[in-house]
Formats: sequence, C-alpha cells, structure tokens
Amino acid sequence: MYQTSRPRGESPVSIIGAGIAGAWHALLFAEAGHAVTLHERSDTAMTDSTSHFAGGMLAPWCEAEAAEPVISRLGLRSLGLWREHFPQTPFNGSLVVAHPRDRADFERFARLTTGHRRLDAQQVGALEPSLEGRFRDALFYPDEGHVEPRRVLPQLHAAIARAGGTIKFRSDASDLDGLVIDCRGLAARDREPTLRGVKGEMIIIETAEVELARPVRLIHPRWPLYVIPRGDGRFMLGATSIEAEHGGVSVRSALELLGAAYAVHPAFAEARIVEFGAGLRPAFPDNLPKIRIEQERITVNGLYRHGFLLAPALAELTLAYVARGEIDNEVMQCA
Repeated sequence: MYQTSRPRGESPVSIIGAGIAGAWHALLFAEAGHAVTLHERSDTAMTDSTSHFAGGMLAPWCEAEAAEPVISRLGLRSLGLWREHFPQTPFNGSLVVAHPRDRADFERFARLTTGHRRLDAQQVGALEPSLEGRFRDALFYPDEGHVEPRRVLPQLHAAIARAGGTIKFRSDASDLDGLVIDCRGLAARDREPTLRGVKGEMIIIETAEVELARPVRLIHPRWPLYVIPRGDGRFMLGATSIEAEHGGVSVRSALELLGAAYAVHPAFAEARIVEFGAGLRPAFPDNLPKIRIEQERITVNGLYRHGFLLAPALAELTLAYVARGEIDNEVMQCA
C-alpha cells in the first residue's frame, strides 16, 4: 500500500479552506510543529462552507453498504483520531431500521455491512424509548458516532490556535508561504476540472415529543433517510444525493424527507421546521477522495458525502508524506 518518496521536512504550511478537510490538516500539521496558516474566504460563521450543511456522521460500517473498501479503511482510522483529539465526541452507535414492506432492502443492508448486531423490538425500545413499538427489529452499530458540524468546526479552529496555528478569515489566499495544501472543495476546479458538485439537502426540525440518543437510518428503496439528534429537541433530516449544482431544497426533496421522518415517528408530523439547507459536496467521477502531490502544492479533494468521516485520516496521510515521504497508493497521486 505504501511506497517511500522524498520528505519535505518542517517547512511552513499554508492551507486553503477552513472546512472540515482544511481544519483537520491545519490541526495535525500545527501539532507536528509546522508554522501553519489556514486561509478561509468566508467569515467565522462558515455559512458558505459545505461543512455547514453536513450530517457529521462517523459511520464507516454503515457506509460500507455503498462505498468502496478504502472509505471504510480511512473511516475506521478517523474514528481513532476523533476520539484522540475530541474525546467528547458522541460514540453512541447508529441504528438502522425499516418497515416490513422494505424487508428485502433491510436484509441486503445487513449482508453488505459488518460491525452490527440485531436487536429485537424490545431491545429497540430499550435503546431508544421513543421508538418503542415502531419497528420489529433493527441493526445496531455500537462503535459509530456523530458530530454536530456547526459546533465541532469552531472547536477545531480553537484547537488549531492552541497548537500555534494562525487562521485568516476573509482571506483571498494571495499571501501563501511554504508548502500549500489546497482543501477548497469545488472552488478548486481551476486546478481539478473533473470535480463535480453533488447536492445534499437537509432539514432541521424541532420537537419535544421525540428523543433520540443516536442517528437513526430508515431503509427505503427510493428515499433512504437519516435522523440525527442535534440536542435541545432538534433533529437534522437528510440525506439526498442529487447530481445538480444549483442551491436550495426542492419541493420534492422536502416532501420526501419530511414524509420519511413521519415514517420513523408520527410525532415528527407536529415538529416545527427550523431550517432548510443544501450544500454541494465535491466529488470526482469515481466518488473517491484524492491527494494530489505536485512540487510545492498538495491538493486534497473529492471527499464526496464522507467529509467528516474521512478528513482526519486524509490529514494524517498528508502529514505522513510531508514528514516521512510515505505514499498511500490508494489515495495519493504524484504529478
């Protein structure tokens, strides 16, 4: 998997993009002793970032149902990095459920994934009392976790500052020193023309009638859904993956997401809608991440719908290349 290339020592590092990929790169490089400057074109709220609309699920076992093995490999490593750097990260597991009419899809999901155990109806109710009597069984992935992107990104930025890094918001990234690591997502199409945007839509709702301690995925052949608890009675509903680059949430998607939430629990029908939103995920044609290495520039992109799951491990790989010349042949390409 690895071959050795020329290490780059401890040069200054300029990172472009303070979303989840850029932030993890800045943190690991700053902790390794590099003089790090992180450039971000937007302000501290990061409302223009794809990360702002992300689900934040750390679910490598569930993602194995549709993703390549490299996603699981990197995702499993990322779990350890999340635990190490942010020990408060919730690792309460993930729950996968389905209604009887979708039994075949549920069993297919079970066959294609590992790391789960089956729960009967009583065990489902004990784990999530709000779902008591709603589903006859479920798949429980106990080692998975989730983060709240809008809370964890500021925590990452604060950790970078504590490690000695500098963050420049509203930066045009014109003053770049040393090695450049480009984590701009879709904005990097000036250098990565094969990137495309895949729209992910989400809805945030609020209700006091449902309590969940972990993400719940509803298996459905047409509109699979996840419900992610955000605290204070709020839940995020996702996840569409639409081959489109226009913004906003469509009426059809809103109806399907809200209908799917109602199918998880009828009380969601009375929930208050807090926010609609959509982000464009950067993806290469094969939907796999890539680290491209040039002379004094490294481009990290194509995280697709796995940004929060993959970013820590990708940052670790980039640091290993810069420090020791290690190359992961599944992910890295040298110009």
